[in-house]
Amino acid sequence: MATEGKKVRIKVQTTQAVYIGDILLPAMRNRVSDYFNDEKQTFFNLTDVRIQHTKEEMEFVCLNKNMIESISLAD
Repeated sequence: MATEGKKVRIKVQTTQAVYIGDILLPAMRNRVSDYFNDEKQTFFNLTDVRIQHTKEEMEFVCLNKNMIESISLAD
């Protein structure tokens, strides 16, 4: 089963670290801000994640939206 949507690489600054990873924007969401402003979701998933200033890489991270300080598109 194929997942519909658009993969977007983002940088997420939390209170503990900076995560760089991919999110899958659902087909009905055009903007990253629409995805994160959805009040039904407290957590969101990043895949193919790298933690900035470390060599640590992970396939998957689930982040609490309340811990986020900023979000930007990754270069």
